[in-house]
Amino acid sequence: MDMQTPASAGRGAETPARRAPRLGALLRGATSRSARVGLVVYALALGGLLGLVTADYATSGGYPFGGTPVGSWTAWPKAGSFDADPYARAVNARAGDIPLAVGEGMLLTASVDDGGRTLDATCTYRLSGITPPARAWTLTVTGRGKAEQAPMRDNFTSTEILRDADGLFAILLSPEVQPGNWLPMPRPRGPVRLALRLYDTPVAASVSSLDRDSLPVIERVGCAR
Repeated sequence: MDMQTPASAGRGAETPARRAPRLGALLRGATSRSARVGLVVYALALGGLLGLVTADYATSGGYPFGGTPVGSWTAWPKAGSFDADPYARAVNARAGDIPLAVGEGMLLTASVDDGGRTLDATCTYRLSGITPPARAWTLTVTGRGKAEQAPMRDNFTSTEILRDADGLFAILLSPEVQPGNWLPMPRPRGPVRLALRLYDTPVAASVSSLDRDSLPVIERVGCAR
């Protein structure tokens, strides 16, 4: 009978001391793979969250792209056209607006005054002068997101505006009650935006026919302290 000596038996068997390095390597490999998978999942979740947040911000206000600056105003000749960009379509869908089609009119917006300062709900502004020729127009003030409470008034139309003897008009956009054409601020604080819609206007055919002198001046009168 072939009998093994204790020394030869020890060389053939796998002792706990020999198994420990192998187990450690396996554990390190599993931990590394788990870390890589967790990092990928985290990156995908973070990217999806950032995408949702930026898309929400881009579509909760005005149109982010495609405007033509005209002084402190910006004209949007393609907001209602068939080739409007996806963001413009998303803004229209979210707001529930039916934009003016090409040839029907022109939309102009303003988020800064004539000094280049952001329109602030705590300030008072004077909008004066004239508008481009149009069968009718409306001027609306809005803020980003949902208002804390419904304003008493958020727009003026060309048929109800009070004018001077020479046909010029002045609108006071203010958080405080003002005489004449007063347009209340839609919220106590934060940025606001003006939207001037021209209906049946010749400038709808070409935005290049617009010039700064044909649009209302936006002058900051003062701000609450």
